[in-house]
Amino acid sequence: MQTPRSFWPVGLAALAWNLLGDMSFAAQYAMDMDELARTSPDMARVYGQMPGWVWTVFAVAVGAGTLGAVLLLLKKALAVPVYALSLAAIILLFAQNFLATDMLAVEGWDAVLVPALIFVAGVAQLLYARAMKARGVLA
Repeated sequence: MQTPRSFWPVGLAALAWNLLGDMSFAAQYAMDMDELARTSPDMARVYGQMPGWVWTVFAVAVGAGTLGAVLLLLKKALAVPVYALSLAAIILLFAQNFLATDMLAVEGWDAVLVPALIFVAGVAQLLYARAMKARGVLA
């Protein structure tokens, strides 16, 4: 099957988006509580309450997203399950953030905007990879 004209721009945009996620993870993981407390004491407390496994889920979410984008650009069908793993990790991460902490009480509904964008991007990437696989672009 011929590769659609949208493939490279969409694939490169997905890669850039996911690399931003990788950088966000690295920056947040490297930030110490004192540094975070200077920006927002409430958020420092919320981050301080997060169990260690949440960082692993965060790493899986962003790492699998980046790997999915690379696999998509390499036209590998493995991009589909890797994107699905990333989306599952995104859902688990934000479920924990909003259900097991008082993040909404601290930050208000504005705290939902970025996670909602990340969720929508994860769904869009998975659906795009599935469509490309169905069209025979990914093998």
